[in-house]
Amino acid sequence: MPDTTFLSWPFFSERHRSLAQAIEAWAAANLPVDNSDVAAACRTLVQKLGRDGFLKHTAPDPDAPSPLDVRALCLIRETLARYDGLADFAFAMQGLGAGPISLFGDAVQRRLLARTRAGEAISAFALTEQQSGSDVANIALSAKRDGDAYVLDGEKMWISNGGIADVYVVFARSGEGPGAKGLSAFLVTADAPGLSVTESLDVIAPHPLARIRFDGVRVPASALVGAPGEGFKIAMATLDIFRATVGAAALGFARRALDETIARIKSRKLFGGPLADLQMVQAHVADMAVDIEAMALLVYRAAWAKDSGAARVTREASMAKLFATERAQHVIDKAVQLHGGDGVRRGHIVERLYREIRALRIYEGASEVQKIVIARQTLAGA
Repeated sequence: MPDTTFLSWPFFSERHRSLAQAIEAWAAANLPVDNSDVAAACRTLVQKLGRDGFLKHTAPDPDAPSPLDVRALCLIRETLARYDGLADFAFAMQGLGAGPISLFGDAVQRRLLARTRAGEAISAFALTEQQSGSDVANIALSAKRDGDAYVLDGEKMWISNGGIADVYVVFARSGEGPGAKGLSAFLVTADAPGLSVTESLDVIAPHPLARIRFDGVRVPASALVGAPGEGFKIAMATLDIFRATVGAAALGFARRALDETIARIKSRKLFGGPLADLQMVQAHVADMAVDIEAMALLVYRAAWAKDSGAARVTREASMAKLFATERAQHVIDKAVQLHGGDGVRRGHIVERLYREIRALRIYEGASEVQKIVIARQTLAGA
């Protein structure tokens, strides 16, 4: 049984506790999925999550806009990650792709949210390029104004849902100013002439990732999300919300690792008794438990702060992502160690967790970038 005592913390209301029960029941009934065909599995997951009402948490109702409930996003991601990393990915990317539309889209653009919430359209967040991963201000993909349209040329790399998305929010250099001041965001449909997937990217924890090429992709001026030159602000505001949820996914992976470890050390006999009787093993369990509690506090503190009306939670979200992803790596490493040979056997749950957690320390701002953000925010407030 998962530890749910944290739901009594003052960060949560009764609706959050009800949501936690609902997503737990859904995950137990539907996960894990067969991911031998990752693209097909993701499409199926999005459809099921939409059909059963969970994707409504990834974007506000276009007919009755309201702020995103970040605590709800975190609770869902934590639970899905505990059961199946691909399910967490499918849910999270639907939210990240819809995020700029939720936060900055006009009334017409927000109509698309009805389809993403229902699981009828897959969304993607196209920010990263080969030379501008963590350095967003260095984006090179160009968006040149041509009458009542923009023409996009260039390439995006490491795009989640690349190749299966129906719509991309694409960040491009529109030239209103140097660096971060000259970026804008655009809605681009997957069938736009000139848009192509040039490479599917195979990674250690299989997810649909791709390199995408834009060759004279023409989009109407109405595809601009927000105002010209607001792309950097839009990207950062979106990441402000979803970085805390990355920490929640790491928390879910770590909780599963601890659960698997406890079951292992209680049943595995060594030196005449269960592994759990050995003090060194108990020390590992203590470290894992403390890390998990601290992760949860930072993650849900950041989510609560945003839900309580904070305009920006950059520092809090960065702390949550940094600590949770880094410490989850340590928790899972201990789980692998305590499983012995089984811990590195292909297909074992802790071996899968070991592969799943690694990417979280990189995407949506690598750990080193989070440290820079935290330091700058701390110095600015001193």
